[in-house]
Amino acid sequence: MTDTTRPDTDPLRAAAGNAATPEGISPPVVPPQPDDVTRSQWRDVWRQFRSHRGAMVGLVIFVSIILFVSVGPLIWTIDPTYVDIRARNSGFSLAHPLGTDQLGRDLLARLMAGGQVSIAVGLTAMIIAIFIGSLVGVTSGYFRRLDAPLMRLTELFLALPLLPLLLLMVTLFREPLSQTFGPALGIFFLIVGAIGATSWMQAARIVRGDVLGLKEREFILAARSIGTPSHRMILRHVLPNVLSPIMVAATLGIATAIITESALSFLGLGFPPDFPTWGRLLYDAVDQMVLYPWRVIFPGLLISLTVLCVNYIGDGLRDAMDPRIRGR
Repeated sequence: MTDTTRPDTDPLRAAAGNAATPEGISPPVVPPQPDDVTRSQWRDVWRQFRSHRGAMVGLVIFVSIILFVSVGPLIWTIDPTYVDIRARNSGFSLAHPLGTDQLGRDLLARLMAGGQVSIAVGLTAMIIAIFIGSLVGVTSGYFRRLDAPLMRLTELFLALPLLPLLLLMVTLFREPLSQTFGPALGIFFLIVGAIGATSWMQAARIVRGDVLGLKEREFILAARSIGTPSHRMILRHVLPNVLSPIMVAATLGIATAIITESALSFLGLGFPPDFPTWGRLLYDAVDQMVLYPWRVIFPGLLISLTVLCVNYIGDGLRDAMDPRIRGR
């Protein structure tokens, strides 16, 4: 005897299933997931950034400079510190495409090595400055009781003359750090720390202004009304919404750090003479600038191009991450 009431052959159950899902009703719409929304927002940012012609040109040139100083030494393997007195003050040649300096050191190799140091100083000092500035700005803007003392501290640092303060820090800490970490690494820590500790004020004021406006938004008030703790509020709601000014300040901070390091090296207070940077190359070439102008032109051109490209990239990021512009 066969069973005629199986679920796949029972006409009553099939009819009940059809009645439960009538043809006129569409299936429920699944809301977009947070990861999908985030990816869509970053695609919009990239699309808007690509429409900024100056930012794209700046990005291409900046990436080219990065490849020049990072991949170039793997191809052009001449030691930038090698002294060849017989080839001193040489012009352009196959052996030395950009010539040599007064000690016979290859200028192309020194430009590559100097670029590594200058860009490393700019990136590291920018990270320190942005971290301090974002911490001070978010804390000052979110906690009302800390706003006044932190802003007075920021104004105090803004009132200090930057270059004399840097010169004082280099003079006081140069020898102890050189003895502890070595001449090159000690000066690197000193220059990066000094620039980062004196360049965070603008980022702090920009972030504080955005946080003050953000505190009165509806979603912040709603999150506060359900008892969201302050640390979770800052990490989950405040920081993601002030990411745009932080990134713009970061790009501008790289340019400022590179110029500051070049100025210190040009004054003879930066890295040791056998440790090339773009600013040090300018300092070494000043005495013979009339006879060999390309020794000043090449490092000066690289400094100018790097700073200009970073500024254009920051301008493009500002436009791309502004939702009012991105929605046009």
